[in-house]
Amino acid sequence: MSAIRFFHMADLHLDSPFKGLFGLPEQNFKKIRTSTFEAFDKIIQKAIQEKPDFLLIVGDIYDGENRSLQAQRRFQEAMEKLFQHNIPVILSYGNHDHLNGAWTRFALPSNVYELPAETSVVQLNIRGQQVNIYGFSYSDRHITKSMIDSYPVAQDQHVIHIGMLHGSEAGDTSHAVYAPFTKDQLLEKNYHYWALGHIHKRQFLHQNPPIVYPGNIQSRHRKEQGIKGFYDVTLSQTSTDLEFVPTSAVVYNTVEVDCTNVFHANELLKKCEEALMLNRGEFGASVVELHLKNIDEQSQSLFEHATVDAWLETIREAEDGIEPMCWVQKLVLHQASILYEHTAATESVMNLMEEWNISEWKDILKELYQHAGGARLIEPLTEQDIKNLMHDAQELLAEEIQRA
Repeated sequence: MSAIRFFHMADLHLDSPFKGLFGLPEQNFKKIRTSTFEAFDKIIQKAIQEKPDFLLIVGDIYDGENRSLQAQRRFQEAMEKLFQHNIPVILSYGNHDHLNGAWTRFALPSNVYELPAETSVVQLNIRGQQVNIYGFSYSDRHITKSMIDSYPVAQDQHVIHIGMLHGSEAGDTSHAVYAPFTKDQLLEKNYHYWALGHIHKRQFLHQNPPIVYPGNIQSRHRKEQGIKGFYDVTLSQTSTDLEFVPTSAVVYNTVEVDCTNVFHANELLKKCEEALMLNRGEFGASVVELHLKNIDEQSQSLFEHATVDAWLETIREAEDGIEPMCWVQKLVLHQASILYEHTAATESVMNLMEEWNISEWKDILKELYQHAGGARLIEPLTEQDIKNLMHDAQELLAEEIQRA
């Protein structure tokens, strides 16, 4: 039997509002605001050019249950283009765009198979090879129960079986836990490929058969760093080939600058400019956190008479108008450890702290850990926490000595 080829994507989040970005020039904000559409357009263009057998979209096509008119119009137009090129699309809706949301509906063309709330199968015949694709759409925003038992076990091994599931691996708390499953439960279904969605980090849970999260197609905030995209999959009953295809219109990234032996402001600005230029060359349009590393006593003087906000504004001004855009969202200073000689007083304090056991530390910190508002936000005190507190106390003592 011949191999089939499909694109596996998830978590498009079309028309994401991109909250938390402030002070951007209008053209930069527009670039970021439309980045989900630009990333999606790249997929449609590639599909039209290369004509895979079908596309799988595994949940969260839209960012919200109201499904904005603009996002629906852009999606419907894209589906019409694929219809004109006879490319089927099998899609499910996830927790963000569940079926019970309130929105003005657009009719999708006949090449689009929208999976219902009940686990169902879509059957395709591709050059004589039957393909069964199983999945469901979220009926409501919160599906916390496992849905895996509703998927049938594959019986006919002359058929290629593919599972679509927008959900979380049991025990993974990196996202809200929806439709949880275990890897063993997926493997028990005897499918040739599991197309997952919901987790925005690209990852393989299993190699053979592949159990795959493609991640989202465009980062939406600073915690979703790196290049995003989808998988171009060639699949037969005996082999699988996956190629990751980047789609990010704007890449969120962390850029580091070494401040060792930097004494003058223009030196630091030059280093920042060079680091951002390298990032621009590698990733294109970007939103970055700029981390100034190894700030020693010499480079520390640069921040004594100018605030971090003033430095951030100066760096942004230097980048203004350079294309592709590289917006510095945040500036983070990393001060090198301060070396100092203990005085008799500091030695006494440190020796006393080293003698405290965990019960004594709990007694000392009881006002914090027993506070009704604060206690819910902090984890129980551990031995490592105590070591960290002692290290922080030592640095504070060092700073007080230098000020004295």
